[in-house]
Amino acid sequence: MEELSQSWTRLSLSEREGPGCCLEDEFSSKEHIIAAKFLTKRALNMEAIAKIFTPLWCSRSGFKIKNLGDHVILFIFENEYEVEKVLNAEPWCFDKHLVIMQKYDKSMAMEELKFVKTHFWVQVHGLPHKFMNVKAAEKICEVVGKIVPSIDPAETEGENFMRIHVEMDVSLPLCRGRVMSMDKGKKIWVTFKYERLPNI
Repeated sequence: MEELSQSWTRLSLSEREGPGCCLEDEFSSKEHIIAAKFLTKRALNMEAIAKIFTPLWCSRSGFKIKNLGDHVILFIFENEYEVEKVLNAEPWCFDKHLVIMQKYDKSMAMEELKFVKTHFWVQVHGLPHKFMNVKAAEKICEVVGKIVPSIDPAETEGENFMRIHVEMDVSLPLCRGRVMSMDKGKKIWVTFKYERLPNI
C-alpha cells in the first residue's frame, strides 16, 4: 500500500480517484506537536516517559504521547506556548541518552523528519579577559554550530567563561575546543564544555 501511495503519479486515475478533494486548514487538527527521537537502543516504556517528563514540563493542560515506533515519539500539546517552553529548555535526555526534539510541522510526512539537530549551551573557557564578551565568544563558537542569539545578556556570563547557545548537528563529532590566533602571531587554545551533555 505504501508503494502504491508513493507511485500514484504514474497511475491512470479514474474520475473518483483523481484530484478534486482539497484539504484546507479548517480540516487540520489544532494540536501543537513535538516530534522526538530517543537515541537509545532500549525499548521505550511510555509510562516511564510520561512519569519523567510530566513534572519536568509542568504543562497546565497536560500532554498526550503517541509512539510511532523506531524510537520516535510525538508529544501532543493543546497550546503552542508549552511547546516553545519545552524546546527552549533543550537538551533533554531519557535514561542518560539524548532526546532530539523538534516542532512538528503537521503538513510534513513523518518519513521526512530528520533528527540531527538540538540545542546546547556551550561554555567557552580559556579566553583572555579582553575577549570575554558575547561577540568574541559567538565568533569562536561558529565552528560548533548555528548561534542562537540570547535574549538575556546575563545568560551568557559565567564566573571565568562565556556561555553561548548553539544549535548543533549531533551527527558530527563534538568539537573539544579551538586554536585562536591573536596579535603578534600568538596562538591560544580555548576549551568548549557542553552543559547537560548526555550520552550521544
